[in-house]
Amino acid sequence: MVTKQDAGPRTRPGVAREQEQAARGRQRAAYPYALYLPAAVVYVVIFLVPTVMAFYFALTRWTLFDSTFVGLENFREFFAEQNLRIGFTNTLIYAVVTSGLKVVLGLLLGVLLTSKLRLRGFLRSVVFFPVLVSTVAVGITFSALLRPDTGLVNKVLALAGIDGPDWLGDANTALLSVALVDVWKGVGIATVIYIAGILSIPRDYYQAVAVDGGGAWHRFRHVTVPLSWPATYSVIILSFIGGLRSFDLIWTMTRGGPGFTSDTIASIIYKQYQAGFFGLSTAGNVILFVVVTAIVVPLNYFLGKRQVAS
Repeated sequence: MVTKQDAGPRTRPGVAREQEQAARGRQRAAYPYALYLPAAVVYVVIFLVPTVMAFYFALTRWTLFDSTFVGLENFREFFAEQNLRIGFTNTLIYAVVTSGLKVVLGLLLGVLLTSKLRLRGFLRSVVFFPVLVSTVAVGITFSALLRPDTGLVNKVLALAGIDGPDWLGDANTALLSVALVDVWKGVGIATVIYIAGILSIPRDYYQAVAVDGGGAWHRFRHVTVPLSWPATYSVIILSFIGGLRSFDLIWTMTRGGPGFTSDTIASIIYKQYQAGFFGLSTAGNVILFVVVTAIVVPLNYFLGKRQVAS
């Protein structure tokens, strides 16, 4: 028979082992968080601190040496900007056109470059190459190619008997021309994402369609398109954010012109900065941040629900 005095010493090693295991468990749980620390420091220093400072300086008139608190005056002046409505409209049009074309072309190129082509590897490199080129260099190059008199594009059209327009000097074509150049430069990223998504689809689905007598169109419609939705989701979000924030290519090719017809929110902000209104341009950046967040967060939620449902 085991008495209480006998039971005590026997349970102490068991308690000690449990405590040791609990301590090891806490150490293992803390170890991954230590790996997050460098990224967290970079995030705080590079993103969080400048964001908080931007919200503060948006409420001031500031220079490199001093600042004066003015409250919401900068925001009132920015919303009173006469070209702001054009900038908002152009920004939305630019984002929708570029993201839509990147989705469509990226999907089609992804399907093509995952097929049994002999030069598949070379063509993948060709499609991705524009992504590696400087945006400013692309803008300067296409500005020369799209000149109305000496540009290569209009010379080629003239050979076919077509009188090409002034692509960047006409209010009706300037923004669309820049958007198409943006698509040419950025479709490589979309294609790479689609290639990864398509290659991750199990081959069994395609074999099942073949057994049922389906052809290439049926494989594309019933297998590739629905099962590559995660890739589509990523391309839409990334390209739409890029379109809303686009500045460098527009500024390099049109400077927001002719007149103000191709201005976007980002180019309006930069013009205020050039004029020395630093607080006003900072307020514009805060407004752009809020606009992008207000559009992308609901879009991300909607597309995420559709991804889960599919």
